[in-house]
Amino acid sequence: MTPLAQKIGAFAAGFTARDLTPEESHAARRALLDTLACAIGGSHETAYLKALAYGRKASGPGVAHVWGTSEKLGLEQAAFVNAVLGHVLDFDDVTGPMRGHPSVAMLPALLALAEAEGKGLEAVCTAYAVGFEVAGRIGECLGDEHYAKGFHATASIGVFGATAACANLLGLSAEQTANAIGLTVAQAAGSRENFGTDAKSFQAGHSNRAALQSVLLAREGFDSAPEALEGPRGYARLYGAGEDLVAGMEKLGQAPRLLVQAGLEVKKYPMCYATHRALDALLALKAETGVTLADVASVAVEGTNRSFQPLLHDAPKTGLEGKFSMQYAMAAGLADGRVELASFEDQAVQRPEIQAFLGKVTKQELPGSLKPRFSSITLALKDGRSLHKRVDALRGGPELPLSDAELTTKLEGCLRHAGSGADAAAVSRAILAAGDRPVSAVLGLLVPARMAAE
Repeated sequence: MTPLAQKIGAFAAGFTARDLTPEESHAARRALLDTLACAIGGSHETAYLKALAYGRKASGPGVAHVWGTSEKLGLEQAAFVNAVLGHVLDFDDVTGPMRGHPSVAMLPALLALAEAEGKGLEAVCTAYAVGFEVAGRIGECLGDEHYAKGFHATASIGVFGATAACANLLGLSAEQTANAIGLTVAQAAGSRENFGTDAKSFQAGHSNRAALQSVLLAREGFDSAPEALEGPRGYARLYGAGEDLVAGMEKLGQAPRLLVQAGLEVKKYPMCYATHRALDALLALKAETGVTLADVASVAVEGTNRSFQPLLHDAPKTGLEGKFSMQYAMAAGLADGRVELASFEDQAVQRPEIQAFLGKVTKQELPGSLKPRFSSITLALKDGRSLHKRVDALRGGPELPLSDAELTTKLEGCLRHAGSGADAAAVSRAILAAGDRPVSAVLGLLVPARMAAE
């Protein structure tokens, strides 16, 4: 039987732009646009600024842009810093099979490598589809129990997608890619205990840096165990719960591939995705009835089994903690009628009326199947009435995707939040329009004119 690393290696090495469907290409371009939007929006966040200070000290010769600036860092440092930047707002896309954020786990490394190698968007989209397929198939098999154990799948599974994607873009052989996968096993990591701290975005950065290290070492001839994934002391045994990863990877590369079959879920709110269905329900009720924070005695949120696992902070004190709090999502939604980037400034979370309301919100996961996911909310009003709403399909998910125009609007909002003068429409056209163009040229559009002239 062919070892799984070799199977991944053969798929990654054999997949070319000719194999990429128009649907996959467009999905990859949308993922790129969304990831860059979220990154620019996070450019004033302290976690990013600390990562950038580190990157500058650790960097070798500059070969790849820090997104939204004219500054360049070394390959691994640029990928790490941009991944922290892209994940710090928790506004970036997710996908069900992986139980995590696929794009920020891969694209910072891919774009840095593409810049350094003089590649264009077509190569990035092709590689992205490869990485999405690899991470998604591993996630389909291991993801639920792996995530329940406490692993941050964005990093601990996404790193394999990043490795396969970078190997494809770099043109590694099947054997070299297999060795890179084994080297990645040595680096796969990430804990959900870190949610609500700088370390969460660090873990996304680690995924990208580890992938680059694996492929660059493999290119130099570094080898690894052929059965590093499925062997008796391998990744599946250590990180899984008895699942058969060999069987789980049988459909690797088969059409329709996961990028189209499962798709991406693009966030409307800059906080953990586990809150989004409940937020959709709450804001719909608020729009229908005009209910306010002062009207509500309590809020009860129910959801699918394990659907609230990432929500670690019931009494958040900071903006980062608020991103992983159902209590804050409900309180802010009722108080403000919206949940946006400014909702996660520390002073917004610390408002006395918000803090006083947190204890009035409860959340409960219902026993049974993990899918299909839903959330329902019940508002008990002080006048004795009750309001109820349930949401199954999310706006922004594969069933109700945001339009390209809505994605451009999201970019506009992120640029405005960052105080950037970049032209959202020009960036959107450059990424979404068919045809190849250099990655460096696309990233250059995100540099405001005043900064480019410096």
